[in-house]
Amino acid sequence: MTKSTAWVSGVASDPGRVRSENQDRAYADDELGIFLVVDGLGGHAAGEKAAEMAVEVIAGEMARKDGDPKERIRRAITAANNRICEEAASNETWRGMACVLTLALISDDKVFVGHVGDSRLYLTWNGAIRKLTSDHSPVGEREDAGELNEAEAMAHPRRHEVFRDVGSRPRLPDEDDFIEMKEFLFKPDAAILLCSDGLSDLLTSAEILQVMERYDGDPARVVGELVEAANLEGGTDNITAIFVAGSEFLGNASPAAAEARARNAITRARDEVVLEPGVGALAWVGRALTTRVAFLIYGFVIGVVLALAMRWPKP
Repeated sequence: MTKSTAWVSGVASDPGRVRSENQDRAYADDELGIFLVVDGLGGHAAGEKAAEMAVEVIAGEMARKDGDPKERIRRAITAANNRICEEAASNETWRGMACVLTLALISDDKVFVGHVGDSRLYLTWNGAIRKLTSDHSPVGEREDAGELNEAEAMAHPRRHEVFRDVGSRPRLPDEDDFIEMKEFLFKPDAAILLCSDGLSDLLTSAEILQVMERYDGDPARVVGELVEAANLEGGTDNITAIFVAGSEFLGNASPAAAEARARNAITRARDEVVLEPGVGALAWVGRALTTRVAFLIYGFVIGVVLALAMRWPKP
């Protein structure tokens, strides 16, 4: 992380344990706040080519910095889509190639997301995790509607089908059924994860959160653990992840968080009332109550004596 950024990122991509090639691609630029995960579709050569084109075009378009964040994202994804479509039409070996992708742009304290397909973006904050993108697939729609739970969706035989992609036909930036746009606040103590379905098909959101909560300042370690966990579950697809941590994010299960909690406990103890040496808390409370009761009794007795003295007949 450079001094001028308020976040730090880690990137990992792996072919998995079943496939020999990796059609996933990832791109991260901490300085510009640009993060992109791409999953290629359409066979070995075609899928890789589509993913590579998407990264090349989107990185170039986003670097221009002109226009508002949403406009930049729509323009970049559309440019990649139309470039892939044109190349597929001109080369028989690339015919039918396309990709799905998730693009995030961090600008000031907000994250702007452009999303097509079944890659994902998760947000974690305050010990909780939320999936903020929709899976553009029949199974994903049913899961988002509550018809399937997460485990059922992960095991569904049609989970790899998608009805939105980048590259299968020419597109315009503002088409309703093309780019899903999201915008949300990115707090310094929050983190985001972009990933391909090779990760989310094998790890539940709770399992992903467990790994993210072990973050101790090294984002590369988080994505490495996520890839390793997905491979242990079978590694049936390419696995790609980008983890982006805010400047104040610290995993609740990390050693650093445990040390911070211990320091806070000591600080709170020092801020409380200082007891006399050798006097326990209960004894101190008892002594305080006894002192107050005695004071009230003494006051009452003195008051009675004075009253009687005033009423006593003078000699």
